[in-house]
Amino acid sequence: MTHFLDIHTTDPAALRQIIDSAQAMKSARNGQLRGAPDDEQPLANHMVALIFEKPSTRTRVSFDVGVRQMGGQTLVLSGADMQLGHGETIADTARVLSRYVDLIMIRTFEEQTLLDMAEYASVPVINGLTNTSHPCQIMADVMTFEEHRGPIKGRKVVWSGDGNNVFASFAHAAQQFDFDLVFTGPPPLDPDPALAGMYSTERDPHKAVEGADLVVTDTWVSMHDPQSARERRHNQLRGYQVNEALMARANPDALFMHCLPAHREDEATSAVMDGPNSVIFDEAENRMHAQKAIMRWCLGV
Repeated sequence: MTHFLDIHTTDPAALRQIIDSAQAMKSARNGQLRGAPDDEQPLANHMVALIFEKPSTRTRVSFDVGVRQMGGQTLVLSGADMQLGHGETIADTARVLSRYVDLIMIRTFEEQTLLDMAEYASVPVINGLTNTSHPCQIMADVMTFEEHRGPIKGRKVVWSGDGNNVFASFAHAAQQFDFDLVFTGPPPLDPDPALAGMYSTERDPHKAVEGADLVVTDTWVSMHDPQSARERRHNQLRGYQVNEALMARANPDALFMHCLPAHREDEATSAVMDGPNSVIFDEAENRMHAQKAIMRWCLGV
């Protein structure tokens, strides 16, 4: 069974295969009509379950469209539809879904929900996001960097802000793709201690970005955070905003990424997001291409 659960649990050779496959599929689509199916239909006669305990725009649309482009069909389920882990155990849900579908993508809260789904499913399971990691996003980010600047190996990537689940997957990727990752953010928002050794820390964001090839940030607040937490995080992170002055300290051709959705003028200014070094919309598009390659790798098609 070939699951895609996290970057650090996937063989580096397989990760490279996925990135190369994603680039090849994106190149093959150039010149095709928007929305046209791929010339190859590797997911023909395949049904993919897309489970969303957390709401989503990019993950839902990119997976749904990607499956359809490859000739497959999707079954989209929300947490309310399934009451996952409440009315029925995750194990039983996994066993039942495996009788109906060929692949399961799940976007959930707790990492254990993902792990239980993978343990008991008899079809491949893909991590669409948990509170712990977001591997599909970072595969798209690596793909985006390499299509603009070449191999990411040996490059310097700087993360400014909260050491959250997206950062965790960046740390996993730094280890697997062999690039240098620097975290700059306030101590209360340091990354998970389990990631120690996968990155370095520089509290001064202006020092951190010196020599950077890529500067990355993410939203300061989650949709589930109470108002008191939102205010506290703004106070903590105000000095880590990615603005023109900060980008000016990075390499002249340094790229800027943000996984979106963004709160403009909070974690990053519009001048940076819409500037010449920003690749945020290529990054968003590449979610679909990277995930198509992940699905093909999981199914061996």
